[in-house]
Amino acid sequence: MPDTVLLTGFEPFGGDAINPSWEVARQLDGSVLAGGQRVRALQLPCVFSTAWPMLRQAIEAGPAPSLVIALGLAASRTELCVERVALNWVDARIPDNAGEQPMDQPILPGAPLAWRSRLPVKAMVQAMQAVGAPAAVSYTAGTFVCNQLLFLLSDYLEQHPGLRGGFMHVPPFADEAGVRGVPIGLQTRAVRAALEAALARQHDAALVGGTLD
Repeated sequence: MPDTVLLTGFEPFGGDAINPSWEVARQLDGSVLAGGQRVRALQLPCVFSTAWPMLRQAIEAGPAPSLVIALGLAASRTELCVERVALNWVDARIPDNAGEQPMDQPILPGAPLAWRSRLPVKAMVQAMQAVGAPAAVSYTAGTFVCNQLLFLLSDYLEQHPGLRGGFMHVPPFADEAGVRGVPIGLQTRAVRAALEAALARQHDAALVGGTLD
């Protein structure tokens, strides 16, 4: 069994000084999980045209990872979210860090409208809640770079069934001025717990979930 987990976070975007997704990822860089896998962190550009090629290159450069998890910031959320669905659509509300702003178009023309995560998303949420973190399953990763990365990763996983991967959104940090969020220490523990749950389970937990609106 491969003994690495590839964990990515994004560079800051939209005028922010930091991106919590990368700060959490680098906190875990080099750490060893309960199953013996070592975390390898990688910062990705918040750029439509280069984020996925960089991630794909890291996957294929080896050693082959046991798991690939990409983290991204969801500034309006107060929970850590495991994304269940990747939508084949991009509609950028703001330009990315290279000034690109694609609008109202498919990510991969001719590909399915959406891909569903094959990770044990509810078990991952349960593991994060067990360490005291607010966490939930999410059914939308937005229409910006995060969702595009998740869709392209998901499409790649369909062609490489021996590889597992997915995406998680993290909220802002609680210590940012005027921002209600989750402290970096708790986010780091929660992501670690989610990684270990994803590695330990092939099938999801039978838990009530979903949304009514």
